Amino acid sequence: MQADILTKLILPGSLFLIMFGIGISLKLLDFKNIFKYPKAVAIGIFAQMLLLPAIAFTIAMALQLPAEIAVGLIIIALAPGGVTSNMFTYLFKGDVSLSISLTVLVSLITPFSLPLIVALSMNYFIGSHTAFSLPIVKTTIQLLVITIIPVILGMLFLRRWQQLAQKIEVILKWFSLVFLMLIIVLIIIKNADSMASFFAQAGLATLLLNFISLVVGYQLAKLTKLSHAQAVSIGFEVGIQNGTLALVVAGTLIGNNIMMIPTITYSLIMFFSGSLFGWWLHKYAKTKEV
Repeated sequence: MQADILTKLILPGSLFLIMFGIGISLKLLDFKNIFKYPKAVAIGIFAQMLLLPAIAFTIAMALQLPAEIAVGLIIIALAPGGVTSNMFTYLFKGDVSLSISLTVLVSLITPFSLPLIVALSMNYFIGSHTAFSLPIVKTTIQLLVITIIPVILGMLFLRRWQQLAQKIEVILKWFSLVFLMLIIVLIIIKNADSMASFFAQAGLATLLLNFISLVVGYQLAKLTKLSHAQAVSIGFEVGIQNGTLALVVAGTLIGNNIMMIPTITYSLIMFFSGSLFGWWLHKYAKTKEV
């Protein structure tokens, strides 16, 4: 019963609030950046929508992950960035406007791309003979309801009540970070005896996914002659995913707790690896400036 409340009510409701928070944080500049820096936006979307799932698939095949763990890895790779990636971008002096623009654009694409790719992944890794399924049209509608609609409502709220929206924005940013960590802590407490098994199954895969995607996102941006600040933004957008959305997809929409394991380990690892990557960026940038 408690698990049902978490996956059916608390997770989707909290994701709705998080996406509402993104909506009330959007400014006209965030949309102008799409046209002002089309190259940076295009590279960011390419890296996140195509390269990241390809990296996840390669890791799953190379490590010969169990089928449901492999699908779970694909799910976290398909999740957009979020408040956490925006936070890391800000802390390590990236282009915050670009980061927010990419978060919004990928979040708009995700309801259409994620159901299709996850359904194909389930068919590839698990096969058609499974009790779990992901109806593409139904899932797309569900994701639109809990991701796109709250963003639109947030934007309308900002337009009507700007001062109140600015106050709520700060609260919801902290809520999104604290909520994900709280959920992970509760899952750890409830599954304390299984955490070693979780990391044995998915720890290496999620660690590799996190580190490789951070580095690939940054280096791809540098190779295409983007600025350091833009490269930092793309690195974190590609390397830090919206764990709450991934939990909703695996736990609520599919209803498979095993597929949640990669997101659980990923969410624990990403704060450490994101900080380490940010430190490397800081040292790297200083070296280049000397």
